[in-house]
Amino acid sequence: MSQLSVSAPGRICLFGDHQDYLGLPVIACAINRQVILSAEKNNEGIFHIIMPDISSERKIDIYETFDILEPQDYFASAMRVVRRYGCNPSIGYTLTLKSNIPINAGISSSSAIVVAWVHFLLKAFGCDHPINQTCIAQLAYEAEVVEHHSPGGRMDQYTSSIGNIIYIDTAKDDAFQTIGTSMEGLILAESGIPKQTLGLLSHLRGHATNAIATVAKKVDNFNIAQAKLEDYEVLKGHLSEELQPYFYAAIKNHSITQEAITAFKNKPLDHKHIGHLMSAHHQVLKDVLKITVPRIDAMIEAALKAGAYGAKIVGSGGGGSIAALAPPSKKLDVINAILESGAKDAYEVLVAQGTQSN
Repeated sequence: MSQLSVSAPGRICLFGDHQDYLGLPVIACAINRQVILSAEKNNEGIFHIIMPDISSERKIDIYETFDILEPQDYFASAMRVVRRYGCNPSIGYTLTLKSNIPINAGISSSSAIVVAWVHFLLKAFGCDHPINQTCIAQLAYEAEVVEHHSPGGRMDQYTSSIGNIIYIDTAKDDAFQTIGTSMEGLILAESGIPKQTLGLLSHLRGHATNAIATVAKKVDNFNIAQAKLEDYEVLKGHLSEELQPYFYAAIKNHSITQEAITAFKNKPLDHKHIGHLMSAHHQVLKDVLKITVPRIDAMIEAALKAGAYGAKIVGSGGGGSIAALAPPSKKLDVINAILESGAKDAYEVLVAQGTQSN
């Protein structure tokens, strides 16, 4: 194909923040903010990648193997991954990447780029496996997380690839189900404070996995996915005071996510109940894992006071964005209140399809 266009959306984690790297399920939705990759063949034997949004460009030899991988070089890691699946670039393209996904705001702008890049490579050059959204999701996950030994999970790449509202069982490969295609009154608000991804993720993951492993050594056949809140008081005795909050958060957030999946399966969707669960999830992230900052707290408080059903921080924490769920009659009130609280921006978003090409 001489010309190709690929899109990939950003995402909002509705339930399951800091759960996917523990092998626990998450609920997330793709949103109508996206990366657009436009590609046209050239005669230079290179991928000439132009990124006008960040005033950057890069040239990559199509035969480069990247034996040494630089940190966070996802263009390179994706090329390593797709080659293992029988995708071998054989002609150069000039590519332009444009995006309206907020950068460094917890909405997975980087994962959307990886998904679009993997999708382009597979579409342009084929591979040894059926090319579908699930295949793109898995290869993008391997490129962004596995190749770089990163602390994240599957949520970002799978949500951007598959789209809509999905429930992902992160303990299993390709285990997900679409549980919705729309959610009225979903508001995204950017704090303007850059999120802290790798350092914060590594810290929280380390403490949580240490806590779970410690209990598993003491309790036969222990499985965090089967642990109940009523078990916590007994099980916490196996842990130091430092590790107890991370263990509690894993159990509590898993419990909230399980309640949320039941709520999403009930039709019509009870937005008020979903909103209350979002707020309950946020309280754990704020009070137990302590991943918020004052501006995020002010934005959440403003949204709730203005009539939102619920609100939560989105992403790894330390900044980033919030998501609020509001009644139709209160959407503008909630948006204005969030803006007045100090947010950089706030607006309604729609649930979107996953990665597309033409």
